[in-house]
Amino acid sequence: MRGNFGNIGQLFLAFLLLCGFLVGASAQIIVPPVPGRVIDQTGTLTTSEINTLSQTLAQFDAKKGTQFAVLIVKSTAPESIEQTALRVAEQWKLGRKKIDDGAILLIAKNDRAVRIEVGYGLEGALNDATSKRIIEQFITPEFRNGNYFAGINAGIQQMIRIADGEPLPPVAAANDGAPSDSLRFAPVLFMLALAVGMVMRSFMGHALASVVTGGAVTVLAWVIAGSLFFAVIAGIFAFILTLLGGLKGGGGAGGWSSHSGGGFGGGYSGGGSIGGGFSGGGGSFGGGGASGKW
Repeated sequence: MRGNFGNIGQLFLAFLLLCGFLVGASAQIIVPPVPGRVIDQTGTLTTSEINTLSQTLAQFDAKKGTQFAVLIVKSTAPESIEQTALRVAEQWKLGRKKIDDGAILLIAKNDRAVRIEVGYGLEGALNDATSKRIIEQFITPEFRNGNYFAGINAGIQQMIRIADGEPLPPVAAANDGAPSDSLRFAPVLFMLALAVGMVMRSFMGHALASVVTGGAVTVLAWVIAGSLFFAVIAGIFAFILTLLGGLKGGGGAGGWSSHSGGGFGGGYSGGGSIGGGFSGGGGSFGGGGASGKW
């Protein structure tokens, strides 16, 4: 009997601990997704002010590759602003992967607290002392007068000025290992060339249409990828596909569409959207930066 009561007691204690953990976790502010570079959950900034800040940050991102974001919340309680800023930074992953040139300006309005959270790659320029000086000299003086946009804008301008002088890899380096815009369009252009080849078979014949399609794809792949070897392989592949597609009985343009059109559409969609919205580039954070009050 005692053994049963002991097991029940242990289970009940474990249940209480789990409840406490869940309550504590639910009390943390929910990290929002990144629909934009400036997120105001308090209604402090006007739409025009948000757009102005967003445009400034987008232009710097395009020029330098460095990603900054602004988040305004009512409070970070029960967490400290440092804990929340790091948690947001780890989820958003601002800055380029392995370059880690991102930063977040977090404002907890009701707590009258502000934090600049800096990625590893910017800790040399936006070090703790520099971040503290930006907060104390440019941000909080404006906040004390109720000029939130002016304070945020002044802080962002200083962060940009300092980060712009940091010798980081150029923007092009951010695309290393990732497909460029041209390569993202390559599947569309490749399939379009094959579709045209299938149509040409009706008046050029299978063999000639295959040669023309293979040659066109070779030139197209060479221009996009800049590799002759890759271009030749792509051309041979296009030649064989066009020829085999024509040798299948009853194929024709309709047969190609029914067998390949759907597969291409699904594969391309699964590969990700072109352009897309703003999102972090995979940067890492380690708690660098500074906090302040007003």
